[in-house]
Amino acid sequence: MKKTDTYLVILIAALSSVLWFLPTGFEKQELTINTLHEKGVVISIDDSELKRVGLVLTGEQNMEIEILSGQYKGRKVSATNFLMGQMSYDKLFREGDKVLTVLRVDGENGEIVNARAAEMYRLDVQLILFALFGLFLVGFARWTGFRALLSFVFTALVIWKVLIPLFLRGVPPLPVAYLVVMVTTTVIMLLITGFSRKGAVALSGALGGVTLTTILTIVFGAWFRVPGTVRDFSEMLLYSGFFSLNLTGIFLSGIVISAAGAVMDMAMDIAAAQAEIVEKKPHIGRRELIFSGFSVGHAVIGTMTTTLLFAYSGSFTFVLMVFMAQGMPMEYIFNISYVSAEILLTLVGSFGLVLVAPVTAVLGGLMYK
Repeated sequence: MKKTDTYLVILIAALSSVLWFLPTGFEKQELTINTLHEKGVVISIDDSELKRVGLVLTGEQNMEIEILSGQYKGRKVSATNFLMGQMSYDKLFREGDKVLTVLRVDGENGEIVNARAAEMYRLDVQLILFALFGLFLVGFARWTGFRALLSFVFTALVIWKVLIPLFLRGVPPLPVAYLVVMVTTTVIMLLITGFSRKGAVALSGALGGVTLTTILTIVFGAWFRVPGTVRDFSEMLLYSGFFSLNLTGIFLSGIVISAAGAVMDMAMDIAAAQAEIVEKKPHIGRRELIFSGFSVGHAVIGTMTTTLLFAYSGSFTFVLMVFMAQGMPMEYIFNISYVSAEILLTLVGSFGLVLVAPVTAVLGGLMYK
């Protein structure tokens, strides 16, 4: 491995560490002074206050919880779980469940004033899954797997620590999303391939594909006229005091971000294939190499576009089931804002894939030869 590649890995690891400790500016210390979030286990349950109304439950679920973390570890507290009759938000706990317990503490004497079971505690399972993912990735791909894992962590931190805070501050979302995707794409490509000709080809094709996808998003987003409020929790932002947010711009930014991964994948596939061809057949002509890239692109496009359809359609399966169950005509379904948003997301992402394939093939022919 080149020294420059090693320095790059160290630099990205250092930047990731800085981002980890970087405040977003939206931390609310007053929410953590007298309020603690601790892991607990349900010891006993009292469902006598619950009432069934049709298919849903309402009322209070009283329980006793043993705290498993923090300064009150080992303490047993009485907690309440409120059910509002909303199946998508209500939780029904059972004995032995690990729960996220919200403790209200008296600031003067440190005694627990109130306890509430907020959610199922899933952090330990999530950490186990991530650890297994990292172990398998590094075990299979070795050093490349470690760099891929580092790029994964870096990208997640950039989204949480940079992209989301800038959105909340009202910075124009599409330029921010475009710049963030360009930076993270560059870091990912260079980490995986190093400072090599293959990396340059893949990076150039990916950046070109992201640019074309952004242009398509802006043009067709204006024609589709899908409001940003079509996404879940968007209105909640307005009710939380962020009245000036450009929700439509944030929605369109999500399309660019969603399509970036597939665009990178396509660019890397073609760049890697052309690099292998040049290595095995160094005297190949530029024109023949470009057409070889086209051939690889033809095969990959055929499956990648369908892959995007599968990936995006999974998020609105229930909606389609409701429409079909109610016998709605197709003309009506395709014009509903929610469905139109998914169509825009799928087609723009697929269109970006189709465009990045020839761009990368041509760039590969020029740069390899």
